[in-house]
Amino acid sequence: MIAETIISAPRQKDVNLHKKVSPQMKIRKLGNSDLDISEIGLGCMTMTGIYGPADADQSIATIHAAIDNGVSFIDTADAYGGGSNETLLGKVIANRRDNVLLATKFGNIYAKDPERGADGRPEYVREACEASLRRLQTDVIDLYFQHRVDKEVPIEDTVGAMSDLVKEGKVRTIGLSECSSETLRRAHAVHPISALQSELSLWTQFALNDQIPVCRELGITYVAYSPLGRGMLTGAIKEDKDMAEKDRRRDHPRFQGDNLKHNVAVIAPIEALAKDKGCTPAQVALAWVLAQGNDIIPIPGTKRVEHLNLNIAATEIDFSPEELKELHDSIPPDFTAGNRYPNAQMWTVDL
Repeated sequence: MIAETIISAPRQKDVNLHKKVSPQMKIRKLGNSDLDISEIGLGCMTMTGIYGPADADQSIATIHAAIDNGVSFIDTADAYGGGSNETLLGKVIANRRDNVLLATKFGNIYAKDPERGADGRPEYVREACEASLRRLQTDVIDLYFQHRVDKEVPIEDTVGAMSDLVKEGKVRTIGLSECSSETLRRAHAVHPISALQSELSLWTQFALNDQIPVCRELGITYVAYSPLGRGMLTGAIKEDKDMAEKDRRRDHPRFQGDNLKHNVAVIAPIEALAKDKGCTPAQVALAWVLAQGNDIIPIPGTKRVEHLNLNIAATEIDFSPEELKELHDSIPPDFTAGNRYPNAQMWTVDL
């Protein structure tokens, strides 16, 4: 997608990472493809009011700023805002399409049909793709994810239909989201999978010992969403009142009652290290994800330019082995209390 490889400038140890920093964005190869992908991406979900009110003009400015600063990988889904997220993104990138590795997702129908949760029927795959292409105002999707696995449709059938879209030139490469390692292997046997998208952060580390080793075996890029723990790792959420009244996080067990009281302790060691390094807690959390491997691409979601700039600056942060051990010892993999989705929805992941 992007022909020129950008060479990173040397990292600056004394840079003030609270201010805007525009390092040259490093790019990597997207797994099992000839596409290039920026070191970090931009997740667009929060631009349609998921975590409190969103401002369209502010979101548009953020997308433009991301592209201006070399963030080529932009991720959305047809489930975000009932398609309105794709529509917004499509308008913004209409004249900048060649600068974007565009990713979207299909198949998450939990909001409409919580009993089924996902739709992976071959005919639906095509229908969803055609609708996304229209909303995104493009003739090709660079990376097309199945958002959730359909428990009623063999993954081979779904991926077969996705493969047909690649052959027809409507999709360049394909990925899966929130699937099990076994499902990932089965899917990859049908058509090369370029990316697996799931959570990874200091308070959600399950993938390090499960999906990520399988991704590395198969040459698949791991796309890490919620690398800032849905805001918890930024230090912005300390108690219930720190979330908007209609914030979807209120439905998540990790942000409720005693779980929340326990989980806010995660920020203390992050804040301590951030103070030592002269950066923000969010930058420490994001840099930790980047430190887990060059085949891991975090996609922090934001709707504000100032937060985007801080996320980009986090690519300049290095950790010593001692600092990484300190974070691991302070925030072990089993630290977090509560499921990462509402209990009634947990069955839809890791299928």
